[in-house]
Amino acid sequence: MPIALEQIRQMPVGQRIQLAGDIWDSLVGEDADFPLRSDQLTELEMRRAAMVADPSIGIPWTEAKALLQTGSPNAIQPSCAKG
Repeated sequence: MPIALEQIRQMPVGQRIQLAGDIWDSLVGEDADFPLRSDQLTELEMRRAAMVADPSIGIPWTEAKALLQTGSPNAIQPSCAKG
């Protein structure tokens, strides 16, 4: 049964995050080949280089996902806000 966007907007934040995660997880096995714009590719390359240079600036995906699933709007702070 399809869920209307308005129904989704009325869900608690934690449920919406879980739904978004479920949708994302459903795409994992898909062969979704889509091109990245040059600015997106540049940003990804910069972020990857930053992580390789200093792995302490990030957290593992499993930890980030667990924090996001708490539903707290302040669960994860940008790395620039840590200092």
